[in-house]
Amino acid sequence: MRLIKSVAAVAIAFITIAIGSPSAHAAPVVELLTTSGCACCELWANRMHKAGFVVEIKHLGMGQLVQAKLKAGVPIQLSACHTAKVGGYVIEGHVPPADVLRLLSEKSEAKGLIVKGMPIGSPGMESGSRREAYDVLLLQADGTWKTYVSYSALP
Repeated sequence: MRLIKSVAAVAIAFITIAIGSPSAHAAPVVELLTTSGCACCELWANRMHKAGFVVEIKHLGMGQLVQAKLKAGVPIQLSACHTAKVGGYVIEGHVPPADVLRLLSEKSEAKGLIVKGMPIGSPGMESGSRREAYDVLLLQADGTWKTYVSYSALP
């Protein structure tokens, strides 16, 4: 009987190693806060989903959304149409999924990432091949920000 239990324990350990634990492969969850009917926010959510994120959308009134931005530490002058939370970070606006993944992998002490406004060509704001230049800003723990990555304009 003892041998059977040992064999079963080894088999379970082998299966766990072979397929990995469920949490090791869990997709990051994005909680998207937006107002209802915002098409570009829905498009951004789709881009995040295609990049492997699980996206949960919460529709708020405009006043509630502004309060959520302020509570998350987003400077009002850098606000965009939606705010998201993922892995303990705030993601403001049309931040590319690759930049969010990079931030998550770096395990930065920052508050999050911001794309101010709604630049044409950013994720969710695509318009053919045209793209405005824009910066992804790193919102630091002290509330200041600096450029994380810059995207150039395309005609």
